[in-house]
Amino acid sequence: MFDTSQQMEVFPTTVDLKRIDPSLNMRRFYRMSVQPDLFGGACLVREWGRMGFRGQMLIERHDDEGRAVTALMKLAATKKRRGYRLLDRVNAKD
Repeated sequence: MFDTSQQMEVFPTTVDLKRIDPSLNMRRFYRMSVQPDLFGGACLVREWGRMGFRGQMLIERHDDEGRAVTALMKLAATKKRRGYRLLDRVNAKD
């Protein structure tokens, strides 16, 4: 009945955030993605740092994709409260 290739994704598996404040000389990015691991679980891959530089990376293992997506959503909400905004793909060169 439903074609899975056309079905919309309800929960995001990738989030790109940015925080730019010229008065503080702040240009930061925070990228999160959920990726499957080799053992049937899922990993939340977090990358952050100053825009234009490599930054840091942390990989969190979770039992399943649902828990990894939940962790991603909670962390994204925390970052948004701290001033991060979703990255605008049109102006991604900022």
